[in-house]
Amino acid sequence: MNQQNRIKLIEELIQSTMTNVGLDIELKRTLTGVNMSYNFILDYIGYDVDRIEEALKEMQSLVSLETYIKAFTLHELGHVLDRKALMESMTKTIEYHEMKKNHTIYERYSDYTLLAMLIEEHQMNIVFEETAWVNAQKLNMEYGIVDWESFEKVKNLGMSTYLNLYENDLQLYNQLLAEQTEQSA
Repeated sequence: MNQQNRIKLIEELIQSTMTNVGLDIELKRTLTGVNMSYNFILDYIGYDVDRIEEALKEMQSLVSLETYIKAFTLHELGHVLDRKALMESMTKTIEYHEMKKNHTIYERYSDYTLLAMLIEEHQMNIVFEETAWVNAQKLNMEYGIVDWESFEKVKNLGMSTYLNLYENDLQLYNQLLAEQTEQSA
C-alpha cells in the first residue's frame, strides 16, 4: 500500500470511529512523532502516519491497523470528553512549557527542583491519560467499536509510554535528591 492510500485509510478509520460515536472533531495530519494526539487548546486530533506504523510494529501482541487506529481514536475522543479539565490545567501546562524553554535538558536533569517539576508534569499527564482511557472504555462499551482484548493491548501500550517515562525520571529524581542530601550532611 502506498503512502497516499495509507493516509487515506487512516483518515477514514479515524473519521468512521468519530462518526460511530457521534463526536466530530477536526482532524489534522501532523509530523510530530506522536502517533495520535488531542490538541485541547485548538480542539483537533492530530495523527502522524509514520509514527503510527512504527508504534504498531513495536507492539508485542499485534493488533490490526484498523483496531489500533480505532482504539486510539476512542482514546483521543476520551480526551475530548475531558477537555474542561485539560483547559483548567492551562496555567500549569504553560509553567512547565516555560521551564523547559528556559532550561537545557542538562539543567532539567541535574537540578532536582527542575526535575521535580517534570515529575509533577508526568503525574498530571498520567491522570489525564487514565481519564481518557476510562472515557474511551465507556465509548467502546456503548458503541462496540473494538474487541476488548485488543482494546486492552492498545491501552496498555499507550499507558506504558507515560508510565515508563515517569518511572525513569522519578528514579533520577530520587538519585539526585539522595546526592543532594549527602552533600548537605
